[in-house]
Amino acid sequence: MLLSCGAQFLVVLDATIVSVALPPIAAALGFTTTTSVGWVVNAYTLAFAGFLLLGGRLADLVGTRAVFLTGLGVFTAASLWCGLATAPWHLVTARAVQGLGGALLMPTTLTIVHLAYAEPAQLARALGLWSMVGAVGAAAGTVCGGLLTDSLGWRWVFLVKVPIGVAVLAVAWRALAPRPRPRTDAPREPLDLLGALLVTCGLVALVYGVVAFGEPAGGTARAVVFSAAAVVLLALFVARQHRWARSPLMPLRIFGHRAVSAANAVMFCLGVGYLASPVVLSLYLQHVLDYSRSRAGLGFLPTALAVMVGAQVTGWMTTHWGTRRTASLGLSLVTIGFLLLVRLGPDTAFLPTILVPLLLVGLGAGVAFTPITVAATSSVEPALIGLASGLLNTTRQVSTALGIPVLTAVANALGGASGYGVAFLIAGLLAALATAGAATLLPRGRGERAGSGAGRARAGAGT
Repeated sequence: MLLSCGAQFLVVLDATIVSVALPPIAAALGFTTTTSVGWVVNAYTLAFAGFLLLGGRLADLVGTRAVFLTGLGVFTAASLWCGLATAPWHLVTARAVQGLGGALLMPTTLTIVHLAYAEPAQLARALGLWSMVGAVGAAAGTVCGGLLTDSLGWRWVFLVKVPIGVAVLAVAWRALAPRPRPRTDAPREPLDLLGALLVTCGLVALVYGVVAFGEPAGGTARAVVFSAAAVVLLALFVARQHRWARSPLMPLRIFGHRAVSAANAVMFCLGVGYLASPVVLSLYLQHVLDYSRSRAGLGFLPTALAVMVGAQVTGWMTTHWGTRRTASLGLSLVTIGFLLLVRLGPDTAFLPTILVPLLLVGLGAGVAFTPITVAATSSVEPALIGLASGLLNTTRQVSTALGIPVLTAVANALGGASGYGVAFLIAGLLAALATAGAATLLPRGRGERAGSGAGRARAGAGT
């Protein structure tokens, strides 16, 4: 469990820790425009979103241990590369490699939790801790980024992850058992490389298409071209999975589980607002209220603390109330919090106008993430846990990748405090849509594993 949460924290932290450090990075390395330095974030996001499904499927086919160690090794080495970068292209390339490592690593963190806990109540508590670490990592990114940038310099937002990554890697090498060798006469299931190429290119094109809308000098035209290409590539991917692939990368039967489809839809609506909100709030505090980087980073700390409180009770709630009621309650709190932030003004006091909504958002997110995760992963057979995990994390990452440019573009286009208020209004409406989806589509129960022998199969599965 410690391995899973440590790796999860590293990957999620990396998605937001860099945002506060972008101005000094641009000045130090010679990025010429705001758009160009934005690729320090975009390169990571594109690679991460594009390769997540592949990472999840590799964990199922190759083994959790091998993919975990490979992903963590790539991520840690790329973090060192980022911290030592001396030119813009060095940093952007290293960030893309970091995203690849994170995409391999993230799905295995959830698979490890499922393999370690067979009893439903224990699994719910473990998933509560896993979800809490992820939500806290997203919130803590701006806090750590501001403090590290002001005290030690921007390079430490990357270098701080190197010793942590090395320590987790050393523990994982000893703690994770090797996958049992398959029988020599057993047929080896091939990896759908063409499917992996199609979905990776499709997701990259989709995310870049949204990012390009905010770019000058032909950004709209590029956005249209890449968005159209994304539709074509993803349609071809679905057709291949349905008709042509002998061993599909993403067997479409996984969507036959209503809980999987519903949980991913709910996660998407939540992710656009919640997972992008640390960046949006940090920009508001710096650009409108003239906070320093450290002070702006600390602005999201109440949310992180509230997430931890919510995560302490969500395991019990999910076990006793079921996924539908627990997720609906949490998402309702997130919705109220975002809608209260619509009142942001040019001289808004942090206490209580900003603090109270942030506490509601954090508490609600801490409660909601666990039942959504349980619904998305606990109804599938053990052989598809890695895929279900990769799918949920892909949804979460793509929603974040879309949410950050969309919400920041709205705030910038409208200008001033009112622009950020509208951005949080959009986040609140999406959270309300997620609440409605959870209340009507998520299963009422806890999301038992499919198949009577699935628990035994999971307990005896090799990693």
